[in-house]
Amino acid sequence: MAEKKQQTYASATGYSRTTDHESAPFQTDEELKRQKRIKLFTYIGIFIVFQIVVMTVFGLTVMKVKTPKARWGEISVETLNSVPETPSFDTKFTTQIRIKNTNWGPYKFDAGTATFLYQGAIIGQVAIPKSKAGMRSTKKIDVEVTLNTNALSSSSTLGTELSSGVLTLTSQVQLKGKVELMLIMKKNKNASMDCTIVFDLSAKTVKSLTCK
Repeated sequence: MAEKKQQTYASATGYSRTTDHESAPFQTDEELKRQKRIKLFTYIGIFIVFQIVVMTVFGLTVMKVKTPKARWGEISVETLNSVPETPSFDTKFTTQIRIKNTNWGPYKFDAGTATFLYQGAIIGQVAIPKSKAGMRSTKKIDVEVTLNTNALSSSSTLGTELSSGVLTLTSQVQLKGKVELMLIMKKNKNASMDCTIVFDLSAKTVKSLTCK
């Protein structure tokens, strides 16, 4: 009778210990699968964010194309003669033109010309050959410059300046070229220079050299 009552009670309530033990493993497996899916989506999200960060940094550094800079190096004066009464002057000096390339790819530039001026009038030019500045490097080209006052007008204020013992000249350079990145991307960039050169006529040396 006791066994029958127990069986009847179990049937009436729909509950049995055997059923509880069988359902527990099923619930655990589902929970594990859910946790694995959450981890997978988390890893995918982290990977996507990491890729975005890498691409952003790559775009802002490696793939960003900067304009190369042209500058004069140290000027070594060989001759410097001036006559305030005429007025006239001539000079010969050696220097370097330096093309600084800070890009992650070479900068190839065409042949160009460096122009020297006195108060806007051209007093001499020097040729710059076609060349290339390597990745994150500076290309140095030796040049010899000869300048004189043959092209200046007689109304020039040159005589007064020569009498002061200081001569100020300007020079301009603009080189056309291309920066090449990853062997596939090329972007036009012009390396330019605008310098002011001040000569000390008595010491026959360069007093100052300022470029921008």
